[in-house]
Amino acid sequence: MLETTNLRKLYPTGDEALKGITTTVDGNEIVAMIGPSGAGKSTFIRCINRLTEPTDGAIHLDGTELTTLDDRAMKTARRNIGMVFQEYNLVERLTVMENVLSGRLGYVSNWAAFRRKFPQEDIDRAYNVLETVGLAGMENKRADELSGGQRQRVGIARAVVQEPKILLADEPTSSLDPESSHAVMELLTDIADRKEIPIIINIHEVPLAVEYADRILGLHDGELVFDGPTADLDDDAKDVIYRGVEPPTSTVERDVELPSETGDELIQDRPTVAGD
Repeated sequence: MLETTNLRKLYPTGDEALKGITTTVDGNEIVAMIGPSGAGKSTFIRCINRLTEPTDGAIHLDGTELTTLDDRAMKTARRNIGMVFQEYNLVERLTVMENVLSGRLGYVSNWAAFRRKFPQEDIDRAYNVLETVGLAGMENKRADELSGGQRQRVGIARAVVQEPKILLADEPTSSLDPESSHAVMELLTDIADRKEIPIIINIHEVPLAVEYADRILGLHDGELVFDGPTADLDDDAKDVIYRGVEPPTSTVERDVELPSETGDELIQDRPTVAGD
């Protein structure tokens, strides 16, 4: 389970990219993070694996507090956090297999990593994952010979071969045509189900988020302004996320203490945006 508590990111310029994000992601749910450009979506994802250092707050993954780990411990912790990048982040001159096996670098010695020597079980695992992502038989092709959709599949395979506890995808469809975008989203959905891990996807294409995600996190100007099931993402919710319109009722769960005859009753007020 991933938990973030009051997660903040303040840049030296004074820009506050994240303003106290608190949320939980668990199970094998597909969580789509949406919002306008500059809302803090990529910053949130990169703070989780500390490619970007958070300014304040806590990040727990299965009970491990990530923000307090030193470099060596964080390198080990990153084994549990798969990452899919917008621009694939492949080594173009290497083969598909070599790129996929780079997902196992955290499990071998520096000398073995330098020589690209992996145990047979890692190689077998890579072949299985390539079949899962639809790239069986392409292990010897160079990355620069592949289409955009195929490159993204290699990036997904590299993340999956880590055997992570959570998968993060930073705009995985932004460079793809519509057909490839749907294929990638279907693949991510299938992986979440097969591996029983949650996936957080930073995505600009709202229709894709609605079609494939179980839950929506909406960011606006660094704040979490919507957190709810996909069915609740109606026009009012989109106005809150994309235009900063004040919501008619809060879309984030809260506890409200109201007076009663005895003065000591606590009731749970959990308003949500109405569904379509």
